[in-house]
Amino acid sequence: MIAKAAVVLSLVALATAGVVQLSHGYGGGEGYGHEAVAYAPVAQLSHYEAQEEHVDYHAHPKYDYSYSVSDPHTGDHKEQHEARDGDVVKGEYSLLQPDGSFRKVTYTADDHNGFNAIVHNTAPVHPEFHH
Repeated sequence: MIAKAAVVLSLVALATAGVVQLSHGYGGGEGYGHEAVAYAPVAQLSHYEAQEEHVDYHAHPKYDYSYSVSDPHTGDHKEQHEARDGDVVKGEYSLLQPDGSFRKVTYTADDHNGFNAIVHNTAPVHPEFHH
């Protein structure tokens, strides 16, 4: 019961508390009993205007890239090369398959013929067993 009364009295004291004035009466050299007021400087806001950047979404597409991976630890061996000029894409990729065969795919794509691929496979490599 005493704890509840202490909490209630603390809340009442907090709710009725006022602001403590640092100067009293005729306060030394600040004028006629008024506190000196200092205002925070006003931040200057600069006006920002977004720049209009013209992006030509109908530009002539052209690129050429290639990459290769050769990892003897995992056995991952592959390559790819592709080039695009306008609406014509030409490329090829190759890989060493898990059975030891080698696959090479050459492809082209355009608006007139669509996507066409030619696939070349070598025979799987089987290890020789000696009796």
